[in-house]
Amino acid sequence: MTVAVVFETHSTSTDNEAGIATGWNEGRLSDTGREQARALGERRRDDGVDAVLCSDLRRAVETAEIAFGGSGIPVSYDGGLRECNYGRMNGMPRALLDAERAAHIDVPWPGGESWRQAVTRVTGLLEELRRTHDGKRIVVIGHVATRWALDHRVNGVALETLVAEDFAWREGWEYSLDTG
Repeated sequence: MTVAVVFETHSTSTDNEAGIATGWNEGRLSDTGREQARALGERRRDDGVDAVLCSDLRRAVETAEIAFGGSGIPVSYDGGLRECNYGRMNGMPRALLDAERAAHIDVPWPGGESWRQAVTRVTGLLEELRRTHDGKRIVVIGHVATRWALDHRVNGVALETLVAEDFAWREGWEYSLDTG
């Protein structure tokens, strides 16, 4: 069997709009982000979702609360779904993140982690999902590192390729985690 994973990135934050790479800082949704979260709920509440697994960072939690609050769909939070930890660079300008991203595939950010470490952390959580949610449809709300872990683990895309691509918000990505 399989676990159907619907990945949704947290909705737009005030940091996103200000050009800030939030990292492990909490962040808050902007007005646009709150509208996106409401639309996420409308899109997914009646989509056969069995559960929601969400990053524990505030911008993701807020997305899940707006989208799935009161729906009866169980929501759980896990720090394993956090964005890459940029360490002392959490909250850096997004332009600096974009310029330095490829240099940190295997080299940790100062006081933080590398992209490969972040993807490995998220992949461990995906492996746990395979064992605990066989046959289920799960919405996963996370960050860029979450999507990269899914693309790397499920689709075999090299991390070097993912790091070189621009990330743009969109409505959901769908993945199938083989449990066999």
